[in-house]
Amino acid sequence: MLKFIKGHLENIDGVAAYPMISLLIFFVFFVLLFWWVFTARKAYIKEVSELPLEDNNQNNKQEL
Repeated sequence: MLKFIKGHLENIDGVAAYPMISLLIFFVFFVLLFWWVFTARKAYIKEVSELPLEDNNQNNKQEL
């Protein structure tokens, strides 16, 4: 099966660019995520981290 796929991929011009593009997208995504984590407001992070612990969430209310 792999020989079948590899044989077809070898015939495509410029197929070597796809792994480089994938690596670039992967790298840029994690650099941006890293940047966002260190520049996010601490109050926002605290507020979002406490959301699962709140009792007044409408989704969790059970009406009798």
